[in-house]
Amino acid sequence: MNADLDLRKLRYFAAVADTLSFGRAAEQLRIAQPVLSRQIRALEQELGMQLFVRDTRGTELTDNGRLLLTEARSLLASAAAVRRRVAIAARGEDVFTVGFMPGLTVTQAVRIFRRGAQSVDVRVLRTGWEEQVAVLHDGRADVSYLREPFNGAGIRTVFLHEEPRVVMLPAGHPLVGADHVAMADLRSETLLQDPSAVPEWPTPSPNRAAVQGSAVRKSRTVEEKLELVAGGAGIAILPLSTARFYRRPDVNFHVITDLAPTAVHIAWETSRASERITAFVEAAQAVPAPG
Repeated sequence: MNADLDLRKLRYFAAVADTLSFGRAAEQLRIAQPVLSRQIRALEQELGMQLFVRDTRGTELTDNGRLLLTEARSLLASAAAVRRRVAIAARGEDVFTVGFMPGLTVTQAVRIFRRGAQSVDVRVLRTGWEEQVAVLHDGRADVSYLREPFNGAGIRTVFLHEEPRVVMLPAGHPLVGADHVAMADLRSETLLQDPSAVPEWPTPSPNRAAVQGSAVRKSRTVEEKLELVAGGAGIAILPLSTARFYRRPDVNFHVITDLAPTAVHIAWETSRASERITAFVEAAQAVPAPG
């Protein structure tokens, strides 16, 4: 890669790659479309490769473009992390941030950690399934509690515990009173979350996939999913601790008997190993697994 390649061009490239539209990307970046087009052409010349194919059907990434997008996201996240850490240091703050997924509590680990780091400003950051790892790469969190599945590239993890997965059902659903619920009992249901969060979920038919995709776009948080479940739009599969934490009278949950439990890990970016991170990981390990 050319040593003169700058982050601005990478940000422009990533915006076009994400939207597959020079017009929408220019609007997001708040620059003129001709300027954006010139910057992308300059990037292609620097790299000596074509990144996009533009024709009457629209804009598509080339194979080289897809490869660069993976690398660009990593570089842009690293740059964002550096900016955040430098800004915090410039303000004279001693901050340690802990990311955590819905349903998990980090209070005990934070208390143990603070015994040996009383001057540190410990902050907590609620994450979602899509960003639980990203907060490590872009510097928003120093450590993060992760639920499987997750992308382990560039991070180190330590297993903490595992817990059953349950199906969230609207009150009055025929399965609410069942003696047990298996995955086969759910095959006709609409899953209100990204299927990659539940790898065991069967591939839906095209029509069902369209309905499911629409529901997923409407429900990004646990609260949104449960609103849709309560309204009869579909089901969600969540860890038991999350179901208990978000308990509500119009939604019931049932352990799925043939679905393997999900694991919880504490994670940090590989390049950021430190005594402070080690101390927090040890604190997290000292907390008993939830009953």
